[in-house]
Amino acid sequence: MELEGIRILELPEDGPVVQDASSLLSLAFEHQADMMTIPAARLGESFFKLATGVAGELVQKFTTYRIRLTILGDISAQVANSNALRSFVYEANKGSQLWFLENREALVERLARGSQSPTSRS
Repeated sequence: MELEGIRILELPEDGPVVQDASSLLSLAFEHQADMMTIPAARLGESFFKLATGVAGELVQKFTTYRIRLTILGDISAQVANSNALRSFVYEANKGSQLWFLENREALVERLARGSQSPTSRS
């Protein structure tokens, strides 16, 4: 899919818990994606417990290869239980590399506003 000139690869809602960033990055490169969306349900609880390092590792790999990442879904329960996660989500949403959004419509709206549009990797 392409929105506002940004090629987006959407990971389907159904499927196994994401275990490895490398396979996701391979998919993103194969589809020449500028951004990947991952349903929050596909990340597993360890992603939302920042002390595990799972979130940091995944985000760092995407950042290194300049593929933007958007986590889609309701993470209010996880955020309510962790001040660290709440701060992480807040800071991420202020930037352009990683966003946590409620749904696809919120992504469409944010991109339509031109919110920190990325440079295309053509």
